[in-house]
Amino acid sequence: MLLLETTVPTFTLIWFLLVAVLWIGYFFLELFDYGVAMLIKLLGKDDKEKRVVVNTIGPLWDGNEVWLLTAGGAMFAAFPGWYASLFSGLYLPLLLVLIGLILRGVAFEYRSKHHTSQYRSMLDWFAAIGSFLPALVFGVGFANFVSGLPNDGKLWNGNFFGLFMPFALVGGLMLVAIALFHGSAFLALKTSGVIHDRAKAFGSKVGLVALALTAIFVIWQNVAYPAKSEFGNFSAITWTTGLLTIVLMGLAVLMVTKERDGWAFLLTGLSIVTLFVGIFFKMYGNIGFAQDESVDVMQRLNMVTAASSETTLQIMTVAAVIFVPIVLAYQGWSYWVFHKRISTKSIPDDVETAA
Repeated sequence: MLLLETTVPTFTLIWFLLVAVLWIGYFFLELFDYGVAMLIKLLGKDDKEKRVVVNTIGPLWDGNEVWLLTAGGAMFAAFPGWYASLFSGLYLPLLLVLIGLILRGVAFEYRSKHHTSQYRSMLDWFAAIGSFLPALVFGVGFANFVSGLPNDGKLWNGNFFGLFMPFALVGGLMLVAIALFHGSAFLALKTSGVIHDRAKAFGSKVGLVALALTAIFVIWQNVAYPAKSEFGNFSAITWTTGLLTIVLMGLAVLMVTKERDGWAFLLTGLSIVTLFVGIFFKMYGNIGFAQDESVDVMQRLNMVTAASSETTLQIMTVAAVIFVPIVLAYQGWSYWVFHKRISTKSIPDDVETAA
């Protein structure tokens, strides 16, 4: 039963939903190129094959990262209290994310600038490590949002190592496994020949790992941290989205074994969407912070007390209505332009011999 007990201003609710959409879009798009980058050295046996793997996300990865910047910007403008609490208190985890994103950018931008195999191998490691770190940290972070970050009513007041409790570690490993599964499904969809076959074989194995970790996370989340607060009871919704996530991921594993590449990628993507829809329903109202029930709800750190004024949010809504469709149209067009499969036949011979 859905029961709302604390009134949330209209535009505060709209912007919480928009922030959730931006984060979910980020994970849908970015997790597959995190996975692809982590698989460069594993699936590519020579430089030509590695170049095929890199080229599948070459035109897309930086556009996908824009969703992270937009989500962070939306949090800063719409919920300054939320942004300040996270970006000041959780500085070390966010620094790890920043290091990873820098390593990724360097790897993709400079891989073709030098012809020695040692240089390219180093940058391939940069791409893998730079993709592993954000996936792990975001998984740990959102697991902590589910359990509730300790705070003094204004800022997070926990400690860095306290973030890595068992539930959070499961969340981190789960998101890494999902990224690898989503990435292998994308590679199978975007390539032909030997890379396609290796991606399919790897996906059929890592998919089972992702499925198991996701099932553990979903059940643990709903049993230990039910979505109930002064802002409403969403337990039925989080159970539904969680079980749907498990079903979708199981179907994705099945589609990989049947070589239904398009369906496999779509189902892994939908499982990511339903997983984070459930997480954001758990975060509704409390925005990922533990709540002291002895303190009045309007004195705690939550989506109402952390939000900008309704006037500010109204102005931002007008801008979002104008510019968000433009951005979506442009990114959709770029995916269409680069939608064809590639293989080692697509890579000129001089690229291979130059290495």
